[in-house]
Amino acid sequence: MTAFAADPAFDAGSLAVTDWPLCQVRLQDDARFPWLILIPRVPGRVEIEDLSPEDRTRFLDEGLRAGALVRQMGEVLERPVDKLNLAALGNVTAQLHLHVIGRRRDDPVWPDPVWGRGTPQPWPDVERETLMAIIRAA
Repeated sequence: MTAFAADPAFDAGSLAVTDWPLCQVRLQDDARFPWLILIPRVPGRVEIEDLSPEDRTRFLDEGLRAGALVRQMGEVLERPVDKLNLAALGNVTAQLHLHVIGRRRDDPVWPDPVWGRGTPQPWPDVERETLMAIIRAA
């Protein structure tokens, strides 16, 4: 059996923080948005339909868990989330993954999609460490 490895493309813009029962949880390194990426630790999966029925349910459950966490991150940052976006696009990186993004009506690219809009702003060290601690504790 092939061991799980996140596509190296994820390392360019996100940080691996912890593992949940199914997914590796990553923090997107863009302080404009509270944003998590979930990558199922099941090698070779590209589409949600590639997961077993049990893992599909777990994937959705972990996506909802991540959504609650993204909302919590927004509160801690004193930038409450107005809209939660969940997206499994995979146009750039085919490995199955789910973006969980907190959006605000006053964020720099609202109402446009976040991809390819503006310049990502890396998290300041203190905020990054705070968010990573929250993610690990969830």
